[in-house]
Parts: sequence; C-alpha cells; structure tokens
Amino acid sequence: MSQLPLFADADGFDPAPVDDRLRALASALPDRVRLGTSSWSFPGWTGLVFASRNGRPANEQVLARHGLSAYARHPLFRTVSLDRTFYAPLTTAEFARYATQVPDGFRFVVKAPAAITDPLVRRPGSGEAARDNPTFLDAATAAGVFVQPAQAGLGPTAGPLVFQFPPLGRRLLADVSRLAARLAAFIAVLPRGPLYAVEVRDPELVVTEFAAALADAGAVPCLAVHARMPPVEEQARVFGLDNGGTTKPLVARWNLHGGKSYEEAKADYFPFDRLVEEDLPSRAALARLTRAAAAADRDVFITINNKAEGSAPRSVEALAAAISARD
Repeated sequence: MSQLPLFADADGFDPAPVDDRLRALASALPDRVRLGTSSWSFPGWTGLVFASRNGRPANEQVLARHGLSAYARHPLFRTVSLDRTFYAPLTTAEFARYATQVPDGFRFVVKAPAAITDPLVRRPGSGEAARDNPTFLDAATAAGVFVQPAQAGLGPTAGPLVFQFPPLGRRLLADVSRLAARLAAFIAVLPRGPLYAVEVRDPELVVTEFAAALADAGAVPCLAVHARMPPVEEQARVFGLDNGGTTKPLVARWNLHGGKSYEEAKADYFPFDRLVEEDLPSRAALARLTRAAAAADRDVFITINNKAEGSAPRSVEALAAAISARD
C-alpha cells in the first residue's frame, strides 16, 4: 500500500500495532481483492484497529470523525462501507474529506440513501410506514443527491455504489418481472462510470430473471450474507457470479448472522472485539468465490459487519486466512 497522507485533522488516531502474521496475510491477498468493514466508529476496536489514548478508547462520535486515517493504515483493510449515507445524503465536500484520509488503492463502498431505495417513508424512531415514498427509484434524485456528489468527492477512491433495498412487500413482489424491469430502467439512466451494485433482502428476487435485468442495465448483484437471504453460494450461482467465464466484479456484504435480528446480534456481540458466533459456511463460501474471482482477474469488494460473527476486524482476518489457505 502507498504512503498514507498526513491526517486530515489534528485529532487523527494512531493505528493499533500490527504483527508480522497480519502483514503476511495482507501481502498474500491479490491486489484486486479488497476486504474491509461496515463503518469504523467502534470503541471496542481499540487495540485491534485503533491505538488507545491515555489507556482509554475514544467514544463512537470521535472515532466516526477522526478514526478513518488509522483504519486505512491497517494492512488488511483496503475498503470500507460508508453506511451513514443510507440515512442521509453526503455533500461533495464531505465525500472529499473522506478521500483525503485513505491511501492510493483504497476504495469506498457507498450505500445509496434509503430515500431512493425504500418504497415507503417511515416515521422517525419507530420505522413504521407513514406513506408511499415519492423518490423511490427516482433516477434524477439519485443522480443529484448521491451519484454525482460521490463521484466528484471521492474521485478515484470511489468503489461500488450500492443500492440496498429493504424487504419490498407483497405489492411490489407480486410481479417480479415488472419490478426487475423498473429497477433496470432506473439503473440504465443513471450517470455512466460508477460500478453500480444492487443488494436485496427478498429471497424472491434471487432469480436469473432479476440478474439478467441488472446485467442489461450495467449493474451487478451485491451478495447479501443476511439472515433473510439464501446461502451466499446459492445467490452466487443464481446470479452467475460463480461462472468461470464471467467478468463481473464480486461485491458482497456480510451483514448478519443467521437466525439473528440486528438488535439481538448487537446485544450479544457488543463490544465487538472478538468472534462470538463464527459462520464457517459463509466464510468458506466467500473465500472460494474470492479465489475464483481473483484467478479470473476480477475485482473483489467484501465488507463485513460486526453483527456477522461478533467483530468485523476479526472476521476480515479470518476471511483473509481462509482465502490464502486454498483448502
């Protein structure tokens, strides 16, 4: 990895010490394989990612603003998922501030705002549906508040722009063909250049027809390792991502341990400093898919949530080891 720029502000954190074993794991990964986590603002990662200050971890708010430079110095972390964009758009200047804090070769996975991907406007706090969302799949809104600021601000550090759709409900899922066509039409008129990835939370959409619609629009599926979804290898097979002839990038987000809700996983896994419930089948599947993609010289972007196994940095380390093991 190239020399990191100076910290973007005086409150930047020092990275935690990294041993030779982790550096060797990172060196063994192909250059086009980028592993990382979902966000970086977790005090429980002190000692894993961040060095402590005066023997104490920083709080979440301080890490969110000042921790990225230290995160990006970890040799295994070549990407990160910008999840805050799901809740509210960022400006070009905010994206640019992030870009100054990472080295050459680092790429951001950026989630589109829910205002574009959720068919419903929800009440604050409860998340209950309030009314239909007028900007759902509105390409002009997506381009203006998301794609263009991300492109302009992140520049070459921009990786996949992920449109993550929540469970869409019986009304939209009643006609998968129509939904796939509507989504393809939305993607097709977005500005050209970015890698667009689409992540769903409905098993009904893990069908070849949906994959074909994405391909026609120039997008790729984002594999979702999530309690609601089929096993990741099944998704890869249906979407054609395990095909030796494909040239599509492999984009995956390892989100949530099977059988858990986010609230349950957060309570059981906090403070996210160790693996609590390992998901060996998903890890092995992602490792196999990564090796196949790397052998075909395809880009790989895999980001991992703390709710997947208990500690995203530990999961990245274990996945890197599985990729290198080749067994």
